[in-house]
Amino acid sequence: MPYVITEPCIGVKDKSCVAVCPVDCIYEGEDQLYINPDECIDCGLCEPECPVNAIYPDTEVPPEWRHYIEKNANFFKQKK
Repeated sequence: MPYVITEPCIGVKDKSCVAVCPVDCIYEGEDQLYINPDECIDCGLCEPECPVNAIYPDTEVPPEWRHYIEKNANFFKQKK
């Protein structure tokens, strides 16, 4: 999964990242936004647009938020 949205997005759900995504792979969940790993093209346009710095490449997610990688994947498994 190229990019992951982490804890700072919870309750904020600012959609600046959605506006710049060229493949519309960012979806709104109940508590935060999520990036679909099967649709993301790893362009990185979303990361600098996030006003709360919640978006990271999966290899750079801070240790305290690593569980968001699994949370993101599970969000899309439930949608299938």
